[in-house]
Amino acid sequence: MDKKTYEKKPSPCNCLNMRRASHAITEVYDDFLKPSNLSVSQFSIIKHLNYFGPINVSDLSLIMRLDRTTLVRNLKPLEKIGLVEDISAEGTRNRQLKLTSKGIETYKDAEELWQKAQRFLEEYLGKENILTFTTLLSKIEALVP
Repeated sequence: MDKKTYEKKPSPCNCLNMRRASHAITEVYDDFLKPSNLSVSQFSIIKHLNYFGPINVSDLSLIMRLDRTTLVRNLKPLEKIGLVEDISAEGTRNRQLKLTSKGIETYKDAEELWQKAQRFLEEYLGKENILTFTTLLSKIEALVP
């Protein structure tokens, strides 16, 4: 069996299959978002900040269903390049994050690229399969309270 055929066969392990699929989808979105210089993880953060900001880190991590330390680690580069800023009063422990004007502009440009990725996957998988897939993912996520 050649290497290429072997690599594409599903594993008997459901977890491994999910991880492979997650990696593939992430790569698709990252490729579409490349002109924005954002990864899909970074785009997701600025998309949430655009919608919910200003917001504190704890609330943002709850809304995004991300571990707080993972979110903080992913926020640092966005703050460093001037897309996100902390507007909390000096000396306050509870950071209030919002998009800068550069962050809003970057978000608007990246949103178009993200929409292209969405359409690509919908065309590739089919609308009905996307709905089924989303339902299954929600059910899987509900395994962990």
